[in-house]
Amino acid sequence: MLNSLSKDKPREILNIEYKGNSEIGKREGTYHDYNRLNNLTSKEWIKFQKSWFIINPKSRKKDVMMHPAKFPEELIENFIRFFTKEGQTVFDPMVGTGSTLLAAMNTNRNAIGIELSKKYANVAAQRVNDESEMMNNSGDKNNIKLYNGDARMLDRIISSNIDYCITSPPYWDMLREKGFETQKTREKMNYDTHYSEDGRDVGNIEDYMRFLDELKEIYLKVHSVMKIGGYLTVIVKNIKKGGKIYPLAWDLTKKLDFFTLKDEKIWCQDNVKLAPYGYGYSWVSNTVHHYCLIFKKE
Repeated sequence: MLNSLSKDKPREILNIEYKGNSEIGKREGTYHDYNRLNNLTSKEWIKFQKSWFIINPKSRKKDVMMHPAKFPEELIENFIRFFTKEGQTVFDPMVGTGSTLLAAMNTNRNAIGIELSKKYANVAAQRVNDESEMMNNSGDKNNIKLYNGDARMLDRIISSNIDYCITSPPYWDMLREKGFETQKTREKMNYDTHYSEDGRDVGNIEDYMRFLDELKEIYLKVHSVMKIGGYLTVIVKNIKKGGKIYPLAWDLTKKLDFFTLKDEKIWCQDNVKLAPYGYGYSWVSNTVHHYCLIFKKE
């Protein structure tokens, strides 16, 4: 059971202004003024429409590696560039160590993030501050806000002006499963093997259907603060547990019927070391892809 939700709104721990570099005029191809969705050229637009892509995450610093489930900034940047224009606002209700915030900075967008874990929120804040100091102080002024608290309280701090949301939910309580993927390796390196011990953390829910219901409540709040016509991208993969596959991507899609599911993109990694799971007796795949589910508030 989750603990009772705190009535306190998430606590603001970072609010900075920075100056980014405009991407208009710096990219290959032609940008058309009638493009209402983004700043991409026609060539870049078509390239993004491909239904699958490969990104192998770059090496990361130790404080970032502490988090057991991250997604790469370059992946988020590609989605932000397609679903927003410069100066618009990107939101991530489970921002972790701040990948979405940095991707927004790198693409000249505003961003808001919420993170339940104080430890990860502090790492995110430090990363944003470091990035701000390294950036060239040219271009228009933008804003980054970071809050430490429960995503289910997001409507207490955010008004209905979010242009785009990109996020990834916890993969149920799989990180607590014995032998899950690289658990032993992470333990040896003193990295976290699960998200937290917080009773509010949906990644600690044992019951699968209740886990889905709690995620639904969070995304309902996301829906309430997004503009009409805004897009949501959820990066997720299906789960193997106890010799059974749980289709989290599709079960979550059914729960989010207040959004319109528009499409999917498949994120593949081709540099993952393969293991002979079930060799000689049973089929068990090496799962090296995620679903990037694209929803729209209509």
